[in-house]
Amino acid sequence: MMPATAVPAGVSSAFEVFGSEAGAHAAAWMAATAALDEASALDPKTKDLAYLAVLAALRLESGIPFHARQARQHGATREEVISAVLLGLQPAGHGVTACLPGALAAYDAT
Repeated sequence: MMPATAVPAGVSSAFEVFGSEAGAHAAAWMAATAALDEASALDPKTKDLAYLAVLAALRLESGIPFHARQARQHGATREEVISAVLLGLQPAGHGVTACLPGALAAYDAT
């Protein structure tokens, strides 16, 4: 087994297992994530809000709490987080609403 890879605090339990049980894969993922962050022309708050919109549209609920907290830390308001999660309502459908409770619970708990 490869050594564990440090993952950010507050991620989903699935991502924690990814870091601890698939160290080489997690390290490659974290390196790619860092490189993509560096390449982005978006400011951190905008990037966090866009990420929430994409997660909600794809119905990837497990990542919503972490990224809602990130958005708050980067200055997003509660209303901006709601708008980001619901941004995909028209093109992706009503399923994005399933991500709203987790986003607001994480935002409010921060």
